Amino acid sequence: MKLRRAPLEDWMRDFYFDTTVDLGSSGVQCWSLAELRGLLDIRQDDLDAITLDDSPSYGGPALRTALARRFADGDPDRVMATHGSTEAIFLAMNALLEPSDEVVVVDPGYHSLWSIAESIGCRLKRWRLRPEDGFAPDLDALRALVTPATRMVVVNFPNNPTGASLRPEQFEEFLGIVADSGAYLVWDGAFTELTHGTAQLPEPSLLYDRCLSLGTMSKAYGLPGTRVGWCLGAPELLARFLPLRDALTICLSPLTEFIAERAIVHADRLLAIRGPQAARNLARLTAWAEEHADLVSWTPPLGGCTAFPAFHGIEDTEELCRELGRNHDVLLVPGSGFGHRDRVRLGFGGAEAEFTAGLTRLHRTLTDRAATPALSSAARRPEGALPR
Repeated sequence: MKLRRAPLEDWMRDFYFDTTVDLGSSGVQCWSLAELRGLLDIRQDDLDAITLDDSPSYGGPALRTALARRFADGDPDRVMATHGSTEAIFLAMNALLEPSDEVVVVDPGYHSLWSIAESIGCRLKRWRLRPEDGFAPDLDALRALVTPATRMVVVNFPNNPTGASLRPEQFEEFLGIVADSGAYLVWDGAFTELTHGTAQLPEPSLLYDRCLSLGTMSKAYGLPGTRVGWCLGAPELLARFLPLRDALTICLSPLTEFIAERAIVHADRLLAIRGPQAARNLARLTAWAEEHADLVSWTPPLGGCTAFPAFHGIEDTEELCRELGRNHDVLLVPGSGFGHRDRVRLGFGGAEAEFTAGLTRLHRTLTDRAATPALSSAARRPEGALPR
């Protein structure tokens, strides 16, 4: 298999570590170990007791039990802990797909959700979330794409980068469309527990036996550095991952598993802080967008920590984002990494003072560019090109 370059990751390599004001990331503010020790009741003795040995292939029993109690109706046999949800995506697609298989993927979406299937040689059919619909999922459009030949349907709700999601009243219909085809469902639920003005969606792997449901410590929990994710599903499906797991990562670290287990056990403590923080930032973003409607258009997200706005008069946002990174110390991600060159991924999960400062710098830059027409529309590059 050959994987193409991921423009999003190229951009993050260039700007994520070299800027201090983050308007581009897709998760909540990260925690320090000191903060976690206080919030999760971690004592020095707990850390000293950890032996840095291998972990079981499916993940340590404490972590799997914690995940099962929160998400899988208490059954740890339906849980595999993975190296982030990215490993779970890789395992699921390589275990279940063959070249030429038909795969329906949500678009826009995180690159691994389609690029892995593409690299295997699958035929991709894109379920497009359309800007003219506010990126709202159109189930009639999905129904037209899914056929008896469809091997897998891959979705991410709430969606990264748009923040769009299925409404609760759409969820059963959505599952029915997939189930009627007999396709596997890969459900990326990284933001399941972070919604805005709408109810949390049910856990689909408990309702459809051919579903593999993915989660991560990175997005709503603010713990990307643990590199811990999970896959929920029928035990016979998870068992098909083992040959690849043995060849790739073998197991997780007991140290990061311990932190992840404590975070899941006390997840409500973390969410009770970071959820309202993201909501306050979203309120700031909403007011900012309304105040500057002459410059920006957007659809407020239903979940997650990202919005996908467009800026009036800017057909390609790469130069804008590059200027913000190089000249104003701000990370903003161009929409070209998601197939929409006229948009940006704007993250609102970070520290509140930093977020407010970032919006101020973004507005100043947009105003300056609007005053200089030559800067308002960057020269077009070949689709997918993100120069270093």
